[in-house]
This record gives sequence, structure tokens and C-alpha cells, in this order.
Amino acid sequence: MRDAALESLTISAVANIPGVDFASVTLRHADQSIETIAATDALAEQTDSIQYKLREGPCYAAVTTDRLVLVNDVATSPDFPRYGPSAAGLGVGSQVAIQLLHDGEQAGLNLYAYQTDVFDRSTIQLAELFATQAGAVLEYAVQVEQLSEALHTRTDIGISIGILMERYGIDRNQAFAFLVRSSQDRNIKIRVLAHQLIDGTFASLS
Repeated sequence: MRDAALESLTISAVANIPGVDFASVTLRHADQSIETIAATDALAEQTDSIQYKLREGPCYAAVTTDRLVLVNDVATSPDFPRYGPSAAGLGVGSQVAIQLLHDGEQAGLNLYAYQTDVFDRSTIQLAELFATQAGAVLEYAVQVEQLSEALHTRTDIGISIGILMERYGIDRNQAFAFLVRSSQDRNIKIRVLAHQLIDGTFASLS
């Protein structure tokens, strides 16, 4: 759902921002790994990949240090001496990258153009609007994921309580108390114990 929404957004950015020929969204995870999670075409993914490998370029800068990066002649940019020639070799002339969020994970909206000197202040203003939308999509996706995990955890705990009640002839409160006590004694989260009970790997109950 998240990736499909972001892919639609990149396609819309290309269709509505003057000069933009292809686009992508980059995500840097909390473990520092970086990936392209949405792209309009293979060239966008390839260009992103070069920046990840070199650790250099507007797209890489937007998910590590800079809020916004605009380069109107990628080939001659002094800020990206290794990436610039590689990108130009693929036909990239100009590039804009905007950081989307900064909360454990960082993301960036990347806009590319074949021509040089095509981006200006109006480009930035439109790009900011799309970046805001992309950020909202990512935030919503995180909330949905957290809610889904919470619901699964609650369901698993309920099932494990039922297993304990049936196996030991105890009531719901006693079964839950057992889970809490076992969690504290073994220094294991209750949801992990619940999974062990359900799949039969919970060691000797006492």
C-alpha cells in the first residue's frame, strides 16, 4: 500500500512539475541501510543506486545531511565530483532532492531532468508540496504498521491465555498473571512468550 501510493506520487510529480523527467523516493532506515522504495522507471533506480554506492549525490545528501539539494548541472557540480560524471553518462542533467522526514528513518524525494538548468524557485515550491504529501504517506504507513503489530500482539496474548487456561484448569486472571510472572523471571517480553506457547516451544511450564 505504502509503496504503491508513493509510486503514484512520483508519477504525478513527473506529470505536474515542469522539467522533471523521472523521479524516485529514497528511504534510509534506522540501521543506516538505504533503498529506493518508489520510482517512475529503471533509470531512476539506477541513478539512485549509484549515489548509494558512492555515498555521494543530491539523493544521498537529502537522507543524511541536507534538507534540500538543487543541482542544475550535475556533470560539473563541485559538490559531487564522483557522482556527477556517472549521472551525466546516464543522461542526467539536473537534479533536486528534498528530505521528507527525520524520525529514526529519513526519506527523500528525488526529481531528475535530462536537461541542464531547468529547475528554479517555482520548481522548488511544487516539489515541496509533493514532498509534504510523500511524508504524509510515510507517516500514515508507519502508524498502520504499528497498529497492525499491536493487534497481532493482543490476539497472540489472548490465544496463549486460552492455552494456559485449558492446560492447567486456571481462570483468565491466573493465566495472565502466569504470563507476567514468567516474563519477569525469564526477562522475555510477554508477546514473545505468547508466540512460544502458541508454537509449542515454550520451555517447561511450572
